[in-house]
Order: sequence, then C-alpha cells, then structure tokens
Amino acid sequence: MPAAPIASVAFPTGGELELAAPGDTGSDVKAGLVLFGATTLALVIANSPWGGAYKAMLEGPWTLGVGALSLTDTLKGWIKNALMAVFFVYVGLEIKHEFTDGALADRQKATLPFAAAAGGILVPALIYLAIAGHQRDHIAGWAVPSATDIAFAVGVVGLLGPRIVPPALKAFLLAVAVIDDLAAILIIALAYSAELSWSGLLLAAATTGGLALLNRRRIGTLWPYLLLGAVLWLFVLRSGINPTLAGVMTALIIPRRIDGVGQPLDRLKQALHWPVVFLIMPIFAFANAGISLAGLGLGTFAHPVTAGIALGLLVGKPVGIMLAVGACLAAGVCRLPDGATIRQTFGVACLAGIGFTMSLFIGTLAFSDGTLLDQVRVGVLVGSLAATIAGIVVLTGAARRQGT
Repeated sequence: MPAAPIASVAFPTGGELELAAPGDTGSDVKAGLVLFGATTLALVIANSPWGGAYKAMLEGPWTLGVGALSLTDTLKGWIKNALMAVFFVYVGLEIKHEFTDGALADRQKATLPFAAAAGGILVPALIYLAIAGHQRDHIAGWAVPSATDIAFAVGVVGLLGPRIVPPALKAFLLAVAVIDDLAAILIIALAYSAELSWSGLLLAAATTGGLALLNRRRIGTLWPYLLLGAVLWLFVLRSGINPTLAGVMTALIIPRRIDGVGQPLDRLKQALHWPVVFLIMPIFAFANAGISLAGLGLGTFAHPVTAGIALGLLVGKPVGIMLAVGACLAAGVCRLPDGATIRQTFGVACLAGIGFTMSLFIGTLAFSDGTLLDQVRVGVLVGSLAATIAGIVVLTGAARRQGT
C-alpha cells in the first residue's frame, strides 16, 4: 500500500497572519513595546497618589448620545464593549483572510496549527478547573488562560529575530493564535452571554441579513457595511450577547474581493491596523492592567483563580500544544514547520502562553466581582510574564545548541 500523505507545514515566510505591516518585524516589536508601556504605566499610576483618580476615571459614568438615543456606561465599559468591538472587526478580518487565502486555507497545512491550538485551549482550561473549579463562583474563569495575545507574542518573536525563530515557526505561532482567537469568539458567544432579549436578537438577525444582502449584491464600498455594523452592534448589545461579536460578524460578511473594485477586506484591514494595534489595544491594557500592589503576598498568588490562570498560561499552553504536536508527528500526518526543531517549537509554545489582552478581556466577561477581577489580572500578568521569560530562555538556548 502507498504511504499516507504527510502534511508538510511549509508556512509562508512573508507577511501573512501579521498584526503588523506585512513583513515589518520592526512594527511587530513596536506593537509589543507599546502594549508593555501601557501596562507599565497603568501599574505605576494605580500604585501612585493618582491611583484613586485613575480608578474613578475608569469607573465613572459616561453618556454618549442624546435623550432616548443615549447610552450610559463606565469608561471601562465603553472600552470593553465599543473599542474592543473594533478590535474584533480586525480579528474577524484576519480570520477570514487566513481561511480564504492564508496559511489556513490549505487543509493539510492547517492540520498542525489546528491540533496545536486545540491542545493549547483544552489543557489550560483543565489545569484551571483542577485548581479553581471546586468553587462554583470561580468556574467561570476556565477560558481565561486559554487565550494568546498575538501582538505581545509576535513582538517577542520579532525582538528575537529570524536566526532564533525561523520564519515558518513564527507563522506557525501566528496560525495557532488566529485559531485561538476564533475559539475565543465562540467561547464568548456561548459561555459569556447575559440573559437574552428575543427582540434584540431578531433585530440583530435582520441587520445581519442586510449585511449579507450587501455582500450578495457585490457592494464594494465599505461605508454601508460599517454603518450597518454599527447598528448591529447596538442590537447585539441590547440582545444580551457580548456586543464585540457584532464586529466579528461584520468582518466576516465584508467581501474578500470584487471584480472592478478591488479587495474591500484588505482595504479595511489596512485602515484598521494602526488604530487597533497602537491605540485600541494599549488603551484596553491601560484600563485593565492597573492593579494595586499594596498587600500583595504569597496568599495572593496562592488564590485558586490567580494560580489557575498563571499555571494555565505558563504550563498548560506549552504542554497542550506540544502534546498535540507530538500526537500529529507520531501519527505521521504532519511535519514540524520548515527549519524548526522540536526544542524551538516548544519555545514558541511557551510564548503562546502570553495571554494578556485576550485573557484580560475574557476575565472581564467571566467575573463582575472586583476582588476576583484583581485576582484575574494578577494571574494573567504573572503567567504572561513567566511564559515570556520561559519562551525566550528556551529559544535562545536552542539557538546556542545549533550554533546560530
């Protein structure tokens, strides 16, 4: 019998799956540094004499609109529900691009990152539940350590450079992160929705139908999609489903390309790149990373929520990914990314444990209690930092062994 075909994971070495400009490693690094700077600034301010003003600004009411057309929420709520909806438009555009024209369009090439992402989602969740799941009010955080922050992870990879992280291995990490984002979207829709309003759902469905009609008629102008997308956001907000999902739906309906018009999806993705990476994500980090370090001790780190998240990111992510990779290799259905060793693959699996932005976002959906949210933030920050250090140590050690 002929041997079964093996999927060669020859991921593109160019700019696909990039949160930065195509092939722009410098932009990758800048994006990571801006996020790190926003996080550091939030921590400094929260632990300074201005900490009270910082908290009051984020938690005070802000009203947009007039009269019956107005909405009121805290500034932190607007950032979580409105600004992050724009972020999820960008995520949706990335996902659609990769499934239509990118590395995930080829089923054989997509086998390894899909398996790795599945392992990297399941094992952290199990570790979290093993540590924190015995208390009912802690269970909701199970998905927090399952996420990967693309911008931070790519920033670290860009800082290390192609000699330490082969381009195909970087593309593998990005593919895993994109699938993580897709899984996070499904988790948010299924696990973190409030009590549903059927009228809101029907209006949201009708608006989605209007977007689909624009696509069917091959409308290449972006503003009708964006206008209906804003209306969809309002109806989804009123339906009880997390409103950021309106951003994903809008992105997935925008046409990939139209004859005589060009590529609407790519135009919008390019337009959103800088605002999302260098404005929206740092603003979200600034609003959610500011925790008081007063009284921080061993008891804080031993809290089930904190320990479950930190260990889920630091241990669960790389273990889950490597178990899946090992299973694929043993079954003979995949090869490692071109030019990568098993040690280097383990290194980027550690970097996948940088949950940060997405983990913090899921944490804000999972818990409303301020004390538990602080435990989430500590767990995400500690776990992400430890995963960063572990990934750098493993990858630089692998490079020394190879003499690069």
